[in-house]
Amino acid sequence: MEREYDLVVIGTGVAGSDVAWHCRKAGMRVAIVDSGEYGGTCGLRGCVPKKVLAGAAEVVSRVRDQQGNGIRGAVSIDWPQLVAFERTFTDPIPRRKEEGFRGAGIDTYHGLARFAGPDRVTVGDDTLIARYIVVAAGARARPLGVPGEDLMTSSDDFFYLEALPERIVFVGGGYISFEFAHVAAAAGSAVTILQRSGRVLSGFDPDIVDRLLLASVEAGIDVQTNMPLVSIERSGAGLRVRAGKEGEEKTFGADMVVHGAGRVSAVEELDPVAGNVGTDRRGIVVDDRLRSVSNPRVYVAGDANPRSPQLTPVAVMDAHIVVDNILGGDARAADYSVVPSAVFTNPPIASVGLTEEKAKEKGIPYVANAGDLSGRFTNRSIGQKHAGYKILVDEDSRRVLGAHLIGPHVEEVINIFALAIKHGLTVDDLTLDAIPWAYPSNTYDIIHMVHPLARK
Repeated sequence: MEREYDLVVIGTGVAGSDVAWHCRKAGMRVAIVDSGEYGGTCGLRGCVPKKVLAGAAEVVSRVRDQQGNGIRGAVSIDWPQLVAFERTFTDPIPRRKEEGFRGAGIDTYHGLARFAGPDRVTVGDDTLIARYIVVAAGARARPLGVPGEDLMTSSDDFFYLEALPERIVFVGGGYISFEFAHVAAAAGSAVTILQRSGRVLSGFDPDIVDRLLLASVEAGIDVQTNMPLVSIERSGAGLRVRAGKEGEEKTFGADMVVHGAGRVSAVEELDPVAGNVGTDRRGIVVDDRLRSVSNPRVYVAGDANPRSPQLTPVAVMDAHIVVDNILGGDARAADYSVVPSAVFTNPPIASVGLTEEKAKEKGIPYVANAGDLSGRFTNRSIGQKHAGYKILVDEDSRRVLGAHLIGPHVEEVINIFALAIKHGLTVDDLTLDAIPWAYPSNTYDIIHMVHPLARK
């Protein structure tokens, strides 16, 4: 059956949902489709369940750090009970999402959407014809092309494991592996991370990452660098993982191997060629308006957008850009120059703006101030010895260029620096003379990060 719409949205995560709701509110006839459960990555396989698991791991870590400081006795994670608690957040999402769409007058479809022309997609026996099509289909695990790849557990499935295995190997040294590794280690598993290159968490400041590595080792996590995955095979009741450079390979025993080696836009199964939607190895090729360069009817948002960082707030921003361009005539360009990000390990790390490496590449004269905050009252009082910072400031204008943090609540503090960079604030605008920050708080510690850089 053929049905006509102003807009068809593929994907029901935060990006697709926001586009659908805003365009419907503007009076457009809207349909939305998903090949899986309604809710997308953040609600079902990302931020929401991750924060529940990470919260439990943080409790274990906090108690461990406070041993000998008036706290005694250990706590442990009851994995089945934790997952059951996690499901109280995720299980209601699909029904709530779909009911919300229908209540707003948005037609809902279930199944794989495939392009059948520049202005149409098919979903089962239905053909949906539209003036605009928005691809917000998320991302999938990056194919690794090694023998035994099918024996790996996806990061999506990790959230809902009925039991946590004794030995877990995480392939890849990005934020997915590190966050899950800290959760698994706190729950009692023996954990190994295999990173193909010599550097983990490559998007973050290396000095901050080195401090996280120390905390990771103390948590019982074995981080192996220069260990490209070679193969995975069954070995009795477990798995045998071979990794390393040719001639230097090592073997690791595991009960589970988790894919944490990156994700790519999930667009191939949409048959983009049939819609005259050009792609490259990263996904759909889009311009700075997030519009397909080969088919102006098609826009891309969220993790399916190869131009943007795969983060939930960025997906929301993408959605707003797409809505503005559909309703307002392609007037708004995407800008990812200021995107704060955090890794929810124990302790967490966070970053925004330029690293030293990027500042040097751009030829920007800068001054860097780095230091340790473990002796500050806010951290010493909770036994946190891995806390520190690096702040980059433009040498001429004194504006904040970048901030890189490790320690409690840095996922909150980093937003202050993001605001400073976005609005061109100088280090002098962040001192105690400018703002009497609430005390005691981790935000108050900003004055100790910027004081050496401020005007005397």
